[in-house]
Amino acid sequence: MNWSEDRDEDERGLLPATELAEATAAGKPLFVGDTGNLPYAARRALCQLLAGPSVDAQRHGSLWPALLRHEADIRRVLCELFLELVLDREGGVAFTRQADTAELESPTLLRSAPLTFIESALLLMLRQRLAEADTRGERAVVEEAQLVEAMSVYERHVSTDRAGFARRVLTAVAKMRDNQLLTRLRGSEDRYEVSPVLKLLFSAEEVQTLSQAYRELREGAAATAEADEE
Repeated sequence: MNWSEDRDEDERGLLPATELAEATAAGKPLFVGDTGNLPYAARRALCQLLAGPSVDAQRHGSLWPALLRHEADIRRVLCELFLELVLDREGGVAFTRQADTAELESPTLLRSAPLTFIESALLLMLRQRLAEADTRGERAVVEEAQLVEAMSVYERHVSTDRAGFARRVLTAVAKMRDNQLLTRLRGSEDRYEVSPVLKLLFSAEEVQTLSQAYRELREGAAATAEADEE
């Protein structure tokens, strides 16, 4: 079940809405065999954090206040799983990541997947667009066509034709959308808002380091292209 869906509590098969409110207020069990201590709203927020990839104040309007209200309790439960809560109150976004346990052996619960070159470059570009929008006090909005055009500077590093390269960029865009790093704007098929969670994933120092690396890559490609032409 996707806990981020907005549905009435009495549709979840737990308790009728009135009984649920009474049980939550009184700290009573929410279902048979329930020994948990977290209130109902906090459990829903916790479930969304674990399901991932994030809790967003805009998309999860009913979960965000619960997360802030029960932050300490939710952090405590996550620590039991060797996880930590990363929360940006101003940006309205939160997610979980593996806790830094140093040399302590601990299981890894969160799934991870390697990024392709195009996906890595696209992530960095989106992070930069987000930073630029923040300085102007605006929402970071991007269009698919603009992303494909901006990513074309890396085309020489991908062994494919122009049409094939565009398809791979659009595949990377779809992956960002599936992971909620891009949210399609209402009424539009090719315009997206960049999630503020990227500010938490990439620090300013990391952005600077990555930007320099990709800049050198682009300049190297440009020099190679010029030499080929000569």
